[in-house]
Amino acid sequence: MPRSRKTFDLVVAANRLPVDRVVEPDGTSSWRTSPGGLVTAMESVMKGRDGAWVGWAGEAGDAPEPFTEHGMYLRPVPLSAEEVAEYYEGFSNDTLWPIYHDVIVPASFHRQWYAAYERVNRRFAEAIAEVAEQGATVWVHDYQLQLVPAMVRELRPDVRIGWFDHIPFPPVELFAQLPWRKAVLEGLLGADYLGFQRVADAQNFVRACRQLLGLPTKGDVVAVSRAEDARRVRASAVPISIDFAGLEENAKRPETAVRAKEIRESLGNPKTLILGVDRLDYTKGIGHRIKAYGELLAEDKVAPPDEVFVQVATPSRERVEAYQTLRQEIEGEVGRLNGEFSRIGAPAVHYLHHSYPREEMAALYLAADVLLVTPLRDGMNLVAKEYVTCRYDEGGALVLSEFTGAFHELHQAFVVNPHDIAGLKQTIMRAIETPDKEKRRLMRAMRRRVADHDVQRWAARFLENLENAPERPQRTAREQHADDAHAAADRTARERHNATRPSAAR
Repeated sequence: MPRSRKTFDLVVAANRLPVDRVVEPDGTSSWRTSPGGLVTAMESVMKGRDGAWVGWAGEAGDAPEPFTEHGMYLRPVPLSAEEVAEYYEGFSNDTLWPIYHDVIVPASFHRQWYAAYERVNRRFAEAIAEVAEQGATVWVHDYQLQLVPAMVRELRPDVRIGWFDHIPFPPVELFAQLPWRKAVLEGLLGADYLGFQRVADAQNFVRACRQLLGLPTKGDVVAVSRAEDARRVRASAVPISIDFAGLEENAKRPETAVRAKEIRESLGNPKTLILGVDRLDYTKGIGHRIKAYGELLAEDKVAPPDEVFVQVATPSRERVEAYQTLRQEIEGEVGRLNGEFSRIGAPAVHYLHHSYPREEMAALYLAADVLLVTPLRDGMNLVAKEYVTCRYDEGGALVLSEFTGAFHELHQAFVVNPHDIAGLKQTIMRAIETPDKEKRRLMRAMRRRVADHDVQRWAARFLENLENAPERPQRTAREQHADDAHAAADRTARERHNATRPSAAR
């Protein structure tokens, strides 16, 4: 395939391009890096690589012409307003998202939504086939593009295809509710390698292939048919991480420390600054967190201005009904707490419903004494890793839900079951009251884990797994020892937590 057609050895495909269009007051427009975990993680991976990124530009209608930004070739995929409503807001976020997150809210099933999902996935596959060099590596991301691997294989059997799941993959009992479960599994089996955040997610996928498609499986490998020479697909855990070095460097800048001090001063220099940072999503447990904090206020365990709670809730999927309802509930409860427990100049809860640039987030992390990361279900939660990374001073305390992927790595956090309001209250107080020396020991260990398993290592391990699939890559003795030690620590942490956590009480 001639190079003049702009083809690349590495093609990344995700629902969104890694940039957003910004329109200036004078009418001129430019592109800036998008917020979000995937873009943040992949940005450093793509640096220095001759790669292309296929994705939607974020605006309904015709797509912009392909362009280069920060040395990366970007190939926009168009979506009509109807497709945004049906493929993205509908099937992706009102059908798949609830099922993949324990059906916290009911899923909606509409045939026209799936038809739009299939049509958009086909369009993505065609764009990938267009920009992929002969024998290229194609890396597809997330639940919006689960049909793409098989479609790309049909169009370009010469390329190597990997897919990574950024969210949980549900148990077969939940996944089986999906009327299009067979098509989704067959779409994913078009890949050579499938990466998941947790071992349990990979096992759920393999089990679904065995039970719902009747396919032979052995360990983490699925045969795509019952024939002896059937192509085999490997599915395993390769948890995502962050750019530790880049984020730490940002946090260590003198201006970040100055801004962190300004933030604390603007909040009245509290003894304890408690922070929550989330997309406004029903999976994040924001309501449970606010309920627990409200009870602590009522019991006079915390009180402004000595304790200050700041909740950053980034706007998300605002046209989906479940998210509109959630926003009303959260803002209503924040208003109630502020009306009942605030003092003049000292609100009980500072609620910020907008996003912030990375520099401001680094300062917030550095300013916060306690970070509450309490999702009801989360694939990973990179906020937890960002906080740990920014605390180069080894200060702070992380309260972490056991239902995050991060729990399987950050064992030294103050672990909590977010459904257990009594336990959540106790854990918040323990994070506040634990002596600083002990908190520094815990933070030091978590920082070491994130530094050792950063985004570059994640990408390298994913691509190594993809290259060797369906076989496992050869591991050095040191790497195998580290993996075994991590698995043992994970088991120990779970056993200790299960033995000591308080009984659930709402």
